[in-house]
Amino acid sequence: MTLSKNLLAGLVVIMLALSGCSSNEGPSKQTGGAVLGGIGGALLGSVFGKGSGQLAAVAVGTLVGAMIGSEVGKSLDKADRAAIDSAEKQATTAPLGETITWNNPDSGNSGTVTAVRDGENTQGRYCREFRQTIEVDGRLEEGYGTACRQDDGSWQIMS
Repeated sequence: MTLSKNLLAGLVVIMLALSGCSSNEGPSKQTGGAVLGGIGGALLGSVFGKGSGQLAAVAVGTLVGAMIGSEVGKSLDKADRAAIDSAEKQATTAPLGETITWNNPDSGNSGTVTAVRDGENTQGRYCREFRQTIEVDGRLEEGYGTACRQDDGSWQIMS
């Protein structure tokens, strides 16, 4: 189960930006989103070019990721995060191709999670590839990633 570098990098940016949304209200969500978005952007940039070109791509990716992460992080609240978590959990057992939607009427934010492929990884674990969208303040972001079921039944994000 491999993803193209572009899809993987795109998911990393979105997932890191979303993971920066702490349960605390206020600036920490925005700061966490910016920091983690910057890291994701750096990872995205690192897959392009070689030598000084790659360094430039990392720098640009860091800045863009930080901006996106900051905006997403400051815009998501506890109810958004809870809705996202619920949709992600439902998607782990939903039939392939079934889109799980979430919506927070208070914030106006919404999104989807869809399992698009499944199978075993090289360690024999059952894994699923997901497509996730999130719309914040009218701006739609999309990413892909893979999660694998652990022995205890929990899911671990692999990419």
